[in-house]
Amino acid sequence: MFGVDAPELNHPYGKKAKWALHKLCKDQTITAKISDEDEYGRTVAHCYLPDGRDLSAEMVKQGLAIDWPKFSGGRYASLETTDARKKLWLADARQKGRMHVWKKFESRQEQ
Repeated sequence: MFGVDAPELNHPYGKKAKWALHKLCKDQTITAKISDEDEYGRTVAHCYLPDGRDLSAEMVKQGLAIDWPKFSGGRYASLETTDARKKLWLADARQKGRMHVWKKFESRQEQ
């Protein structure tokens, strides 16, 4: 989804984010307006519910995604919950280029 960063499934809050998105989308037709392709070849799109709500915004409001200003231009920053960056610290680390934090977390998960 455009402009936000959410936890991976195996990271803290990853499954919670997945199920929150599932609940928002269940039994609805989602409109996806493709805007780009990321460095991994994944399609990036602005995704909307039938009532016009932006799915990226909805996930940020729930504290299960954070704005990624590099890509969004800060579009969702004002919607972030006060504890989102602390709670989603791995996503925050990714945005700030601190991938060593990820590697350390993932090596602990393997033990």
